Amino acid sequence: MTARDAALEALEQRFEEVLQELIALARIPSVSAPSFDAGEVVRSAEAVARLLDAAGLQRVEVLPIGDAHPYVVGEWTGAGADAPTVLLYAHHDVQPPGRPDRWESPPFEPTLRVDGRLYGRGIVDDKAGVLVQVAAIRAWLDATGALPVNVRVLVEGEEEIGSPHLAEFLRAHRERLEADVLVLSDTANLDTGIPALTTSLRGLVSVDVTVRALEHPVHSGMWGGAVPDAAAGLVRLLNRLMDERGAPAVPGLLDDVPDGGPNERGLLARLPFDEEKFRRNAGLVPGAMLIGEPDRSVPERISLRPAIAATALEGIRLAESANQLLSEAHARVGIRTAPTQDPERVRDLLLEFLRKDPPWGLEVETRVHAMAPGWWTDSEGPAFEAARRALRAGFGCNAVEIGCGGTIPFVQPLTEVLRGAPALLLGLEDPICNAHGENESLHLGDFRSAARAAVHLLEELRGVPLRSARG
Repeated sequence: MTARDAALEALEQRFEEVLQELIALARIPSVSAPSFDAGEVVRSAEAVARLLDAAGLQRVEVLPIGDAHPYVVGEWTGAGADAPTVLLYAHHDVQPPGRPDRWESPPFEPTLRVDGRLYGRGIVDDKAGVLVQVAAIRAWLDATGALPVNVRVLVEGEEEIGSPHLAEFLRAHRERLEADVLVLSDTANLDTGIPALTTSLRGLVSVDVTVRALEHPVHSGMWGGAVPDAAAGLVRLLNRLMDERGAPAVPGLLDDVPDGGPNERGLLARLPFDEEKFRRNAGLVPGAMLIGEPDRSVPERISLRPAIAATALEGIRLAESANQLLSEAHARVGIRTAPTQDPERVRDLLLEFLRKDPPWGLEVETRVHAMAPGWWTDSEGPAFEAARRALRAGFGCNAVEIGCGGTIPFVQPLTEVLRGAPALLLGLEDPICNAHGENESLHLGDFRSAARAAVHLLEELRGVPLRSARG
């Protein structure tokens, strides 16, 4: 039996234990959003530290920085100076649970259902990502007493609020995070059972908009017909953001978006795409059309092209409404930028567009809520080949290469700290996992496959050149 076979056997022997550890971690409501109990994020960090320590890692610490939610770090460097060092990243904070009445089981009481999925907030995003790496490390150490490579682990506590302190943390602990390759366990697969390497991420520009029409609300019967209201003005303003097909209509927004070479577009065109399944997975209502640029494929629209959405609308709650014209209305407008777009340029275009020629001369105020760059990498080289081999071994089929329509702000700072070390973006989400939504879930078959792939990956990465050797 090879060392790898022994590690895989050790993984299988303790897989039920791994599942129970995931359930216990997901019971902690580690929501990092400001209005939630920060003590629960601390409790989650402490639980992660215990998992890393029990797996056999050394120098395990919970590291706060300022008033940020805590990070957890650990390492194992017994492979020696001639072996590459791998930095494994995941995050232990989670999104707010959303609407309680829409959950079929309590969000922080992980529940296994007959469909072979485990349901709970943070179960796939990203606590399963933490446990996949813990399971692989422990399997190797249980079976052989050593890892094939040196390993450093970073588990963040504020990813779901945009990683606002990550750059500061990286500067403060740079030496502890030095590595030759980065493995991030926080992205998605193409479909259930089909592993993926993510090679691009869209960026994000998010702006809060206030439309003001009146000093105070007024009677809609006495004044309606002559006096404009803020809600209608806001709707008209938002309607300008997209054309009749739902494609972005902000002037100049598409000017710096690469057309995508034949290889890139060809890769997307070869991905299996079933429109009916896509509509079903999204939960699209019958009769609704797919929106966006009609000359672009759906995979291209959701990974390589900009997209605009109003992610929040606020006037007055229905239960509190009266027959009145609203004085103010608010919205949050988000643009997912193409991977290589300059977010500052997009911000300036959006702000100018929202302020220009407001409906009926109403007052429009804007405030930038969030901004993050996209990311793109060339998927050639030993690290990517190692990942392809590991995913094929773990899942039993070849991995595909995809772009992610979401934004992960920490990727660029991490790759900058590692001075160009290859970044392998792997994950456990599938199209129906509903990460960030109610009834978030994890496919347990994919969880097992990903853990097996992680065991393979630690050995496959032996061949990655040391950063000093790359110059």
